[in-house]
Amino acid sequence: MVCVFDLVALGGTFDILHRGHDALISKAFQIGKKVIVGLTSDDFASKLVKEHDVYPYDKRKKSLEGYLDKKGWRGRYEIVELNDPYGPTVIERDIDALVVSEETLRTGLKINEIRHEKGFPHLVIVVVDMVLAEDGLPISTTRIRKGIIDREGHLIKKITKVEDLL
Repeated sequence: MVCVFDLVALGGTFDILHRGHDALISKAFQIGKKVIVGLTSDDFASKLVKEHDVYPYDKRKKSLEGYLDKKGWRGRYEIVELNDPYGPTVIERDIDALVVSEETLRTGLKINEIRHEKGFPHLVIVVVDMVLAEDGLPISTTRIRKGIIDREGHLIKKITKVEDLL
């Protein structure tokens, strides 16, 4: 274990946990002694541009806790409800680093702008590459829900329409 930071944060909807989420979350625990996991509230998730329904917060939280505990991280994490894109990262001064995907890097940069305005130290932003499925496209909950790939990125159905690629 290479824990470089005392407190690391990351966030997401974590609707259907998949290999991409595993890469993101594992990086946070690799570099952080303690990890704040922001989980989007039902209200905030409903405002995000999603092509599918999202499981209720309680179900997503229970699934996330089960995953984290199974990985052996019990006692090293705190799950907090996110009602906006920034969560505790713009309130808690003591957070050291933020783990983001390529998709959420822009939000991480905005968080550092807000922290600067408040006189907080900048967060070290660690970007995790998108995990690709067998077809070379990113693993996503949308693609899993469409039945195109499974949680590991294995192809389930043959693509017949361009919109099914996304």
